[in-house]
Amino acid sequence: MYRIIVIVLTVGVLACASASAWVYPEHRDIAVAAVLKLDSARRVHLDSLWSWARIGHETRLPSSIVIPELPEQPNYIDWGAWPAIGGDHSCSPSQMLETVLNTEWILDVARITEHFKRELLAAKHQAKRLNALRDQDLQLQRADPEYATRAGSNNVHFLLARTSVSTSPRVYLEGSLSQGGEINALAVYIWYHYRAMAKISQLRSPGLTEVQRNQIALAALADEAFGIHFLEDVYAAGHVAGTWGNASLRKGTHDYYNEHGYETHTWAGKPVVLMGDAYMRPEDIEAPAHAVRISLEQFVDAFRGVDPYAGHEFNDREIEGLFMTEPDTLNVCQNNDIPGKIASSELMPQYVSVIQHTPMPALKAGYGELPRFRTELGGFIGIAPFVRGAGWDGGFDPVQTSALGIASLGMNLRLGLGLDGVTSEAGDGLVFIEFGIAHDNASTANFSTDSALADYGDVLAAIPSRSSFTTRIRMPFYVIPGDLILGALLIAPFSLQTYTQMAVVAGNGGVIPWQSGIATDFGRFQFILGREVGVNFYGFGSGSQKILVPYQDDESNQLAELLDLRSIQVEAPIVEWRPFRTFSVDQSSSMVVQFYGAADIPVYWKSHLTPPTTYDLKTRWGLGVRVAFDWRYYY
Repeated sequence: MYRIIVIVLTVGVLACASASAWVYPEHRDIAVAAVLKLDSARRVHLDSLWSWARIGHETRLPSSIVIPELPEQPNYIDWGAWPAIGGDHSCSPSQMLETVLNTEWILDVARITEHFKRELLAAKHQAKRLNALRDQDLQLQRADPEYATRAGSNNVHFLLARTSVSTSPRVYLEGSLSQGGEINALAVYIWYHYRAMAKISQLRSPGLTEVQRNQIALAALADEAFGIHFLEDVYAAGHVAGTWGNASLRKGTHDYYNEHGYETHTWAGKPVVLMGDAYMRPEDIEAPAHAVRISLEQFVDAFRGVDPYAGHEFNDREIEGLFMTEPDTLNVCQNNDIPGKIASSELMPQYVSVIQHTPMPALKAGYGELPRFRTELGGFIGIAPFVRGAGWDGGFDPVQTSALGIASLGMNLRLGLGLDGVTSEAGDGLVFIEFGIAHDNASTANFSTDSALADYGDVLAAIPSRSSFTTRIRMPFYVIPGDLILGALLIAPFSLQTYTQMAVVAGNGGVIPWQSGIATDFGRFQFILGREVGVNFYGFGSGSQKILVPYQDDESNQLAELLDLRSIQVEAPIVEWRPFRTFSVDQSSSMVVQFYGAADIPVYWKSHLTPPTTYDLKTRWGLGVRVAFDWRYYY
């Protein structure tokens, strides 16, 4: 059961992280800029194609193919948004078109992302950017439940690494298009781009009915938009850095270069500095928009019958699906390999004319490889020394009502699965269990309020110095604490996909995302009640703990007895603050400050008097602060 939870959390949360290049508004801004850069003649033809495509869908599709500035609450989807929807909110052009035309939730996505765009523009500090990204991710997950898991099974959004410094654009492209090879962004772009041009070329055929003309235009625009999503992806720094290495290296490298940037050259030799998702600068739009414009020019020219490459007529009968009148159905979320021949080799110069404006990817593993970074993803072993202090409502005896304080030192060994901040700073799929020991000092109050006993100090403390065995467990939850464990038993055996969705939502704060992390300039804060619990066992070692309990004898004399006692103290952290966190290649360290509530429950006590005295010991309640140093080694 534990293994099922760990696997699902790993796959589900990583899936959310692995697919993202540009965020929705960035994808859309690139497509809009490319359309606006078209020359007037091609723009007229593209507008005519759009006018045919929107017949019957005028409510959802606006009269203009792109709307440069959207309102904050758009009630339509322009073509500029289609590349943003392709790949991240759909798995094929067919599915994308169905989503655009016939679902209400895609309008919610458009509104969420437009609001996010405005927040991003207003963000002046990193913490505000991270919190805006957190809010968008959580809202998108609610609007589109498959958002996190849609494209996590492959590297379709990434470029393949170069094999040599002498690799030419044509050789690299041929390797990327090799049938049976690993699916990648360039292969997918050309797959759909070629089919879009083949479809749109059919509009030159005489005798088409109006319905056929509308259907072909709509399908061709869908194929082109879906392919353009992946062409835009290759300009995101984390997608150029290469996909080799284990999941932690790929994810960490992807995130690092997206945020900090990557200097490289295009295949044509132009130097560029690339950024990544949610970090796009105004100048970063120019390069991908230029490549998308060239792609659109080829698309429109296929419609016009202008073909500068040997009069190619898209008659390659070795390739299936060229002359369909419906959008392509290749599912990029499920195919890990290139499923068949992508395009005619006769059009290789046409493809190279687009590819030469794209960035050269980093080299594969070996000499000259790009520095790699890891994220806190995967299994780990660690230690967590801690100090804590708590105030309590009194002792175990009902008459001991004076408030008291207790401080502790401890050391725990921790085993777990790191998923900290995989999707964003909001994410927390951390799972661990730990064991250790702790030692408490004597309480600040004595077992009796008699002033004559004050001079005896700790000897007569209400809670004497004592040691305990400690254990701790942490796991996210969907609705209520522990529901992922129940789900592993009752849901996962029948629908692993449903359980994966639960795990992803849990890792992002739950159905009501009240446990999402909040980034600030002073560290990361998170409400974690129910996510983590600690248990301390007192008196369960070689001998029971001893406490002094007052009682009166038969002559009403005030006496005290030394009781054997075993108690279980339960800690429930409420709020957590991580003022810093660092990560190297395989080790991480952070400081964790937790504010917690606790209950100390007596479960066994024994009197040594003859006859034994009867006591009704009570549960003690307390509030405290725990400061831990969290060190992990990832393997």
